[in-house]
Amino acid sequence: MTDQTPRLCLEYGSSVFYRGRRCLICQESTDFETVMLSDPESGKVFQALIVDLSAFSEAPVSNQVDLATIAADKLEAAHRKYEIIKPLLSIPNRTKAMVREVAEKHGVGISSIYYWLNEFDRIGRVSVFVRSPRKDKGCVHLPQRVEEVLAEVIKVHYLSKQKKKPAKVIRELRILCEKLGLKAPHPNTVRRRIKKLTAYEITKAREGAKAARDAYSISEGHFPGADFPLAVVQVDHTPVDIILVDDIYRQPIGRPWLTLLIDVFSRMVLGFYISFDPPGNLSLGLCLAHAFLPKERWLAKLGIETAWPCWGLPRTIHADNAKEFRGKMLKDACKEYGVDLEWRPVATPHYGGHIERLLGSFNDEIHGAPGSTFSNPDERGNYNSDAESAMSLNEFERWFTLRCVEIYHQRSHANLGMPPIAKWQEGILGTKKSPGIGMPPRITDETRLKLDLMPFETRTVQHYGIVWDRIEYQHDVLRRWVNAPDPEHPKLKRKFLCRRDPRDISVIWFYDPEVHQYYAIPYRNTSHPAISIWELREAERRAVEERSEIPVDERRIFAAYEKMREIEERAKKLTKKVRRNNERRRLGLANARAHVERQEPPPTVTVVTERVGRRDLRPFDDVDDLQDG
Repeated sequence: MTDQTPRLCLEYGSSVFYRGRRCLICQESTDFETVMLSDPESGKVFQALIVDLSAFSEAPVSNQVDLATIAADKLEAAHRKYEIIKPLLSIPNRTKAMVREVAEKHGVGISSIYYWLNEFDRIGRVSVFVRSPRKDKGCVHLPQRVEEVLAEVIKVHYLSKQKKKPAKVIRELRILCEKLGLKAPHPNTVRRRIKKLTAYEITKAREGAKAARDAYSISEGHFPGADFPLAVVQVDHTPVDIILVDDIYRQPIGRPWLTLLIDVFSRMVLGFYISFDPPGNLSLGLCLAHAFLPKERWLAKLGIETAWPCWGLPRTIHADNAKEFRGKMLKDACKEYGVDLEWRPVATPHYGGHIERLLGSFNDEIHGAPGSTFSNPDERGNYNSDAESAMSLNEFERWFTLRCVEIYHQRSHANLGMPPIAKWQEGILGTKKSPGIGMPPRITDETRLKLDLMPFETRTVQHYGIVWDRIEYQHDVLRRWVNAPDPEHPKLKRKFLCRRDPRDISVIWFYDPEVHQYYAIPYRNTSHPAISIWELREAERRAVEERSEIPVDERRIFAAYEKMREIEERAKKLTKKVRRNNERRRLGLANARAHVERQEPPPTVTVVTERVGRRDLRPFDDVDDLQDG
């Protein structure tokens, strides 16, 4: 199995690191901020802040394999293991009888079930089940071609609306193997493969997704399955009814967009993201990262002392049918972290009622703030929203956070009969009548989570580095991969996984496939300023307009960008579009270059190569919101 960074488990009896020492949690948190620890060596018992704890694991921990680099068949095998143990994960006090029942149902050993449960509880990522390459090659397996034929026959004949029985599938497989000149596998092998399929998989393939969801989803309460914290969360976007100003000139920029994630059980706001860009994969990914991670540093940065005790991975994310909610990035990230992704059924508006009502309520409350556009022109009347606008994006972000944690979370909710914070605490810590689910594990590798939710492309490494959108990036960690051949197709150049934050493209993240680690790679020409992808698109457009007969290159792009900056500086009053670009630039990763300075490169090998002119790039469809300049 692939060793990965463990999660921080806050259950009673769990081992944690506190100030470099291994300690045990001897009493679970009652306030979401502190726990009681005991030192095994001295026997001393003391209180510690949760934010000061880190995960402890006796198992070896190494760098994590990126999801996009894992072969499809290995991922599929890992997901099958996860689906087997999934019903047990939501049962905190599972018994041996429960484990035995699942093991017998799927024809798996009890020890394997326990091992899988421990591994997922420790790491919280489905890729923990991806098997490392075997060292004991030579074990008996079906030939690759027979494996492919077997999988296809099961898919076509068993997982079909005809609902054929295993005996007929075996017969179809034998006939097809004879035609192809292959030795058919033993009938028991076929039966074992079929037996490994989950009831959900079978029902979904034979009767459709709705039938599978109706048959195997919990239907308690007003919303299916939302019977404890993080069971079901809802996410949606809305334009905010307010005009904001820029930080420097205090001139109106326009209306921002809000992406919001809430917990259906408690109605708590789990996370949000506010920007001037329309909804897309970037805003969605940043909202999810904000929701899944602890918020102590976030609140400290904003100068807010009220607690926001929400973190952890949900069981199900429920969204509408917008394009960004069906993108590959979100699907892959949800699969990796064991999160179900469900879309609102057609013609069922009540399914999204919780998040839509809350977004509407927040917009109503915003109508009292300076610069409000109100919900319609009649309501606005003669009120000049631009002239009255007063808050910048930073200020509005703090205003909205205060609105969430100090008003909305503390105010009694009409449908709950109590404040959302009280309902959340009830579901986590429990009451005298019903136990809670316990403190959710905390994700310790925040950078990795954010990278998993960012767009990626594959790139070759040339002697001048990596090129992405005509911009060259270079670092010593790339040297050993210059002109590296593809392991499976030696005549082709190897492509490597790269990710970037569209708000600051001065750095890209290069994934080293041998050490399974990301490295921050800066511009090759470090004199270039940090810019966003939106500014790059605008600079490219202007460079083409100026001298369309000359091919656009990196030098011309940044020359055009510098001219744009000069125009901005000379302008007495900035246009809304330029001020919006200033805000985008400010929100980028300002400390990106610090990552480059801190990281330690692995041993490098200098390779002398020739430059390859052709660039074979694969576009990605995840960041649809980056196309408009």
